[in-house]
Amino acid sequence: MKKVFLLLFVLSLPVLILFAIYRQPIAAYTEEKFVEIPKGASTLRIGEILEAEGLLRSPLQTWLWRAVHPGKKFQAGEYVFRKEHTLDAVLSKIARGDVYFGQLTIPEGSSIYDIARILEEQKLLSGAEFLKAAQDPSLIRDLDADAPTLEGYLFPSTYRLPRKITGQSLCQRLTKQFREVWRGLNTTAYPREIVTLASLVEKESAAPEERPRIAGLFTNRLKKGMKLECDPTVIYAALVENRYRGTIYKSDLANPNPYNTYQNVGLPPGPIANPGLESLKAALKPARTEDIFFVAQPGNTGHHVFSKNLGDHNRAVEAYRRGQKR
Repeated sequence: MKKVFLLLFVLSLPVLILFAIYRQPIAAYTEEKFVEIPKGASTLRIGEILEAEGLLRSPLQTWLWRAVHPGKKFQAGEYVFRKEHTLDAVLSKIARGDVYFGQLTIPEGSSIYDIARILEEQKLLSGAEFLKAAQDPSLIRDLDADAPTLEGYLFPSTYRLPRKITGQSLCQRLTKQFREVWRGLNTTAYPREIVTLASLVEKESAAPEERPRIAGLFTNRLKKGMKLECDPTVIYAALVENRYRGTIYKSDLANPNPYNTYQNVGLPPGPIANPGLESLKAALKPARTEDIFFVAQPGNTGHHVFSKNLGDHNRAVEAYRRGQKR
């Protein structure tokens, strides 16, 4: 009987040793560890990378894990490790392909300058690198060959991004999303004019339900040959010239820059921001209205008072000023 138990023990000993190694805790670490697994890396190479980061005790442990899981393969990408403290936890994550992604949210109406600032604040990418990519002719060509930048075509949304991303790949990701949204609108309209009008609507409309009406108002002014006199275009003209000071001055209103619709009739030469879906829809289908003027309601409600003639508009402006003083 003792010989039987001894034989069973001897036979089970390798399994017990393997299990002990398999479940063995790795060295403790207190901070996040980011590890890049290159494409095409061998099992042994992956083990060496993980050992160098203190996530395995020996690169040979990757062979052990693969022997226990013969049908699983390690996947390339960047991984972040926080609470994985065993061989199985570390290598299971790589086999599942739980690649690390950060999150970038671009609000509707953000300009390329806003996006650059957001990227800097979140330490995702240099703002200068992003702005350079946003002016790359090779990226612009397929969208709007005559445009100076990708302004208007960087669709605002929330994106999952790798930690190491280039300005060019980010712009490609955002413009790809724009293309998908544009195709979904099922229109044959030329994008430049629609996106430009939509960008003005986006910047002027805090209340979503007003977007079609604002688009209709701007369309009326364009038909009549009136200047659009849209404040956000004054700001954008100053941003393009790198001289915006946080508010609009008389010199800004007098600026002859083509984007300034106080000085130039018609739409600006291109979008002044990146509009969302609803503003694009409003620009494609403006409300039928006789409005040609609008001013904000007093009290910062986010809504506007619309007028069909200058007299009514002047009274609305005076009411706004009284309300602001109160």
